[in-house]
Parts: sequence; C-alpha cells; structure tokens
Amino acid sequence: MTDTSIPALAYGNVAVITGAASGIGYAVARKLAGMGLRVVIADREGPALQHALKELVDVALGGPEDVIAVACDVSDPEDVARLADQAHAQFGDPSFVMNNAGVGNNPGKPWENPDGWHALLSDNFWGVFNGVQAFAPRMLAGGKPGMIVNTGSKQGITTPPGNLAYNVSKAAVKTYTEGLAHALRNEAGGKLSAHLLIPGFTFTGMTEGATEKPAGAWTPDQVAGFMLESLARGDFYILCPDNETDRATDERRMAWAIGDIIENRPALSRWHPDYKDAFAEFLKR
Repeated sequence: MTDTSIPALAYGNVAVITGAASGIGYAVARKLAGMGLRVVIADREGPALQHALKELVDVALGGPEDVIAVACDVSDPEDVARLADQAHAQFGDPSFVMNNAGVGNNPGKPWENPDGWHALLSDNFWGVFNGVQAFAPRMLAGGKPGMIVNTGSKQGITTPPGNLAYNVSKAAVKTYTEGLAHALRNEAGGKLSAHLLIPGFTFTGMTEGATEKPAGAWTPDQVAGFMLESLARGDFYILCPDNETDRATDERRMAWAIGDIIENRPALSRWHPDYKDAFAEFLKR
C-alpha cells in the first residue's frame, strides 16, 4: 500500500509515533512504514523498542534507512524536545505526529497515592502536551499539510468506575485535543489538523489479565486501519468499535453520560442502583 488520499501521509513524508514499541502505536508505525513514510518510533528504552525497530525495517519500503527508534520518556519535556530534534536531524520535520504513549496502572482512590496519580497523569496527559509543544510549532512553520493524532479513550468520555486516574487523564486528553483542533484551524493556512483517537476494547499490553486476544477485542492492526480510514474522511473523533460494542451502543452510553448533567441525575448514574433499569431501557431504544 503506497497510495493515500491523505496529503500528510504521502510517500516520503515523516511520521513520529510515541508509545510505538507495541500495541496501537506499533501497528500504526507498521502501516505507515509500509506506505513509504519515514518513521520515527519512540518508547522507553528496552528490548521491546529494539524488537519493534527490527520488525519495521522488514516492512519499510525504503528499508533500514527509513526507520529509526528513539528512547524517550514522554513525561519529560526535555526528552520529547530531544526526540523532535533527532527526528528533524534524521529526516526533517514530520507531517504526522501521534502522541500515543500511555500507561494503564491504577494508583487508587481519589484520596490515595498522590505520587501514583502524578506519575500516571505525567505519562497520559502531560506526555501528549509535551508532544504538541515539541512538534506543533515546527509543523506550523513548515507550512505543509500535517496531522497530530492524540490517543484518548472511551473511559475519558463515559468515565466508568474502576480507574479514576486513568479516566481523568484521558478526559484531559479529549478536552485538550478539542481545543488544539480549534486553535489549529484558526491558524493562517489551516494546513495542520488535530484528531482524537478513541480506541474500543483492544488487545494490547495494557489488557488486564489476558494472555491471548479476547473474542470481544479488536487487534491493534484493526484500530490502525480504522484510524487511517477515519483520517481519510477528515474525522476529528475517531471512535472505534470492537467485536462486542458497536457504534450505536457507544453513542447511547455517551448520550446517557452527558444526560446526567441535563437531567440532574447523580454522578455516574449508569452505575447507580436506582438508575439501572432506566439505563437498560435507554440502551434498548
């Protein structure tokens, strides 16, 4: 696959993807390398990053010279700035940046483990922020078509109980990316756009308790393919289904969540015993 209807992903362009040693980030990197882009993958130092580099070299149309791996801690703005400098030195400025790195550990209740909360938010939200700070000014100055994709989560929209810190981080990514999209479309030329990837149930290294893909989950490759199709349509919200949840169900869950405010229901009423039957009926409609 070498042709694309997305100018930012034209043959020979440069893509930078964080959290690309595995999962969705790696799947996107693999697809872009196979489309003839020069790809910079970034992740924490370790065997997984070097293994990903070796695998990508095998599919890159330009061979070994078109893929590099950079060890990077996205929570450190200086590290991300060095990533941008290295990408520029090797290939030139990117036309596609995907701020995808994140963690899914659970630091606990709202009043527990402040260090754990800070660590998760540093990766999941500030890592996205640092990526935009490092790359957006250069991409704007270049004046060429470009895209910034930030990886969010449905949990940042419906905020189910279970891992509040993760929900908070992904809600922040959603709000930040919406504001980023608005700001970019008001820049002169309007050639740089922002997009929010909202994966469904995906089998990655963050899938708790699973050693093989659950039947209900999508593969990272399916998410990457859906993302490219959505970008070709110009979608901002890239809302992925999976094998157990279709888009209509996602829409009803999200509508109910915002309805808590409109209807003045208790917070997270979807999981409140007094609203269990009402939500079930709403979902059927």
